[in-house]
Amino acid sequence: MIFALWWVTLCFFYVFPQIDLVVAKWFFVPFTCQETPNALGICGHFPLSRDDFHKGLRKFLFFLPSVIAIILACMTALELRRRRRGVKKLDFRYYGAALVSFVVGPYILVNLWLKTHSNRPRPYETDIFGGKHMFEPAGSFAGTCNNNCSFISGEGAGAGWLFCLIILVPPALRPLLVPPIVVVAFVTPALRVAWGGHYLSDAVLGWMSSPVIFFGVLALTEVTRRRKILLA
Repeated sequence: MIFALWWVTLCFFYVFPQIDLVVAKWFFVPFTCQETPNALGICGHFPLSRDDFHKGLRKFLFFLPSVIAIILACMTALELRRRRRGVKKLDFRYYGAALVSFVVGPYILVNLWLKTHSNRPRPYETDIFGGKHMFEPAGSFAGTCNNNCSFISGEGAGAGWLFCLIILVPPALRPLLVPPIVVVAFVTPALRVAWGGHYLSDAVLGWMSSPVIFFGVLALTEVTRRRKILLA
């Protein structure tokens, strides 16, 4: 279901690419060209990308998923040691699915593959916003970006992954931890759009990619567990 919704969303942004442009223009400030303008004669910038507070916030949000993944890895290692002594404290399936989905999703699928081969220029690289590359809709691999491209957002994928971790939060701690997780999960991709680092479609599809992979891994884990029970 989530996988199908991802493709429906991609098709929506591909058919209506003007949505990406309209949203990006909310955060773009044009100005009179002091240097040689691009082919369209447009100069300008995304002001939030130059603000010190937002730079610091972006850096924090950028590293946060990796820090959480390291913490989960340490917790998983401790759980393995406990189980060797016959003690079980954690539901190993959810923690394993979280770690696997982090590696497969934000790291391999998004950063190593899609962002390398999608060829979609970022908003600030696009001629409509003072850059040199032509605009390409979401899902098009015909752009002229060569590396670390816009489709899809790696930080959006990391934020979506953090949102999935809500199911790992103990019920007693949910009133305390769930609200900040939700805030971070939605502020991160929104900030990338405001910076001109990604189009809205990149942020949304990047965010959605993590639940797709997380619950896919979880479903695969559950199928494997049931087969072991049947064969036992």
